[in-house]
Amino acid sequence: MSASPRASRAPTRLLSLLVLVPLLAGAALAQTVTVAAAGDIACEPGAVPSVRACQQAATAKLVETMHPDAVLAIGDLQYPTGLLTSFKGSYDKTWGAFKSITYPVPGNHEYYNLANGYFDYWGKRVGTRDQSWYSFDLGAWHILALNSNCHYSGGCQDGSPEVEWIKADLAAHPTTCALAFFHQPRFSSGPHGNYKNLEPIWRALQAGGVDVVLNGHDHDYERFALQDPNGRLDPTHGIREFVVGTGGAPQYFVLWRRAHSQALEVGTFGVLKLTLESAAYAWSFVPIDNGRYHDSGSHACHAPPAP
Repeated sequence: MSASPRASRAPTRLLSLLVLVPLLAGAALAQTVTVAAAGDIACEPGAVPSVRACQQAATAKLVETMHPDAVLAIGDLQYPTGLLTSFKGSYDKTWGAFKSITYPVPGNHEYYNLANGYFDYWGKRVGTRDQSWYSFDLGAWHILALNSNCHYSGGCQDGSPEVEWIKADLAAHPTTCALAFFHQPRFSSGPHGNYKNLEPIWRALQAGGVDVVLNGHDHDYERFALQDPNGRLDPTHGIREFVVGTGGAPQYFVLWRRAHSQALEVGTFGVLKLTLESAAYAWSFVPIDNGRYHDSGSHACHAPPAP
């Protein structure tokens, strides 16, 4: 008895699925990237490492173990004044091993030497002294590298060149997931505290659907709940901020904890590892020397709020 048309097609359909599933799995895998991130990194050349300072070599070893696709260097990369000779004598001998895959932003210490060392060391990849912000894609994610040194970047207010660029860049790169990183934090429990003048940048980022913001400046690790630019909880369209000023420079102290701070650690050097997938992200704070403090989790990306 001959097989029915339905029965005869079943093996073909099954074979097609068996071929398609690995292809889909490979496509999803190709969209996953690993990122290592930290700021406030290298002490001046010749400085002696201690329990609470100058651990840039140890954090660089952590980055190496992560085998990242990209490294985000979140400002104050070279202390004390970001001279080119200092970059070559300290940062380059540690985190410089990842220079070809590093995307940096400047911190305030880079500007103590008017950012000459920063721009000379990194070259054209970081933009120009007049427009020191840029963007790029990593896997399925769009990434914005910004300059939060408002006095030197043309201002951070509404209508400023950087804020207008953020709006145009996010409009031109619609993606499910987006991340921004810059040095000074909008929110922080550290001694520098909240930077109110960065609120316009946050508004532009939230309106464009950014999911994650990475900062440094305060030499500690902190993770916040999803918030809007005014610091109100927003579980639907809020941005998750990480402060990762733990790259090696002398550590700070914290006197009180800000609202919506979900994780806070002082006294541990380490690197934030991010796994960026096509519609979600996972994080893990990794300490040097297999230290006692760890923080990890994951979350789905979100669509931008309605205009």
